[in-house]
Amino acid sequence: MCLGIPMQVVESGTGFAICAQAGKRRRIDTMLVGDQPPGTWLLVFIDAARKVISAEDATRITDALAALDDVMAGGTGNIDAMFADIIAAAGERDRREGR
Repeated sequence: MCLGIPMQVVESGTGFAICAQAGKRRRIDTMLVGDQPPGTWLLVFIDAARKVISAEDATRITDALAALDDVMAGGTGNIDAMFADIIAAAGERDRREGR
């Protein structure tokens, strides 16, 4: 399975960007999303940016990945907090459907 990792552009070049995530920097191919200015958040798969995302989406994805990592390591994590947006959406759907 391939997971997208949110990364923030810190330097931009033609067809690539230097992006940071969790204190690490990597050179990311930006051919699919175009050149992006520093500060932009990208969803990255195998060192290639696939989508420009908001800072809020970057936080939600990072939280979800942290929760999954914790559970896979045997922790119990605060899943409700890490997936709050999904839980809230499901609750709203249930209310609309009378559940």
